[in-house]
Amino acid sequence: MTVARRGLLASLAALLGGCSPARLLNSTVSREGYIRHADIAYGPLPRQKLDLYQPVTPRADGKAVIFFYGGSWDSGAKGDYLFVAQALASRGITTIVPDYRLYPEVRFPVFLEDAAQATRWTGDRVGPSKLFVMGHSAGAHIALMLASNTPYLARAGIDRLNLAGAIGIAGPYDFLPLKSAKLIDIFGGADRPEIEAITFTRAPLPPALLLHGTADTTVYPRNSKNLAAAWRRAGAPVELKLYPDVGHIDVVAAFSDLLHKRATTREDVLAYIDAS
Repeated sequence: MTVARRGLLASLAALLGGCSPARLLNSTVSREGYIRHADIAYGPLPRQKLDLYQPVTPRADGKAVIFFYGGSWDSGAKGDYLFVAQALASRGITTIVPDYRLYPEVRFPVFLEDAAQATRWTGDRVGPSKLFVMGHSAGAHIALMLASNTPYLARAGIDRLNLAGAIGIAGPYDFLPLKSAKLIDIFGGADRPEIEAITFTRAPLPPALLLHGTADTTVYPRNSKNLAAAWRRAGAPVELKLYPDVGHIDVVAAFSDLLHKRATTREDVLAYIDAS
């Protein structure tokens, strides 16, 4: 890797550290191939808004993705993830990126309830059977908690088993006990099984794709390995892809044209959607 390349990745890491705004990546993203409808309300509160990315040339099958961003459940904004939405919408996939309420305004499980409400809004418009719930990091935790055998989507009025699938990117699914004081406050305790997706891997489950970099030291790869094994034990279809020498930020940054060679994240997600 050249010095210039390392410098670029260092700059991106600074921007993306802790899943913070990806301004550099977004500045490289094409504005063609999709129409962005910003700040659509899915609920009455300020953070209950979403951005809808409508493809100029939609897929004939009408498949769609709702993407939940990461940020340790206390940071993030939907506009930061243009590079993910563009990668999907420019290839015909209707893409929705919602905001949700964050700590310290709220604690578990309120962000899951917001996500379920945003998923209901999306499902009502595209059809649950065409919809994939997807997320990175804390957003992957949210997506897989919705897809697991939990009541959050049912309470919002959507059957999780009707989903086309769940896609988790570098998510914490099996991460107890918590050691950070902030996380203990967010989740109401250090060792509560009800905060983990792996607790709810009971049949029936929708199909899932789990992606993780082996060099991830923010969320260890065992999270995806363990959840994939639990998904299989429940008799549900699951694919696990591990990327050698790929870190926590690179795995999502690879959606962009600028850094797509860092990992095959974009290609694997598109192939999974095609095959589902």
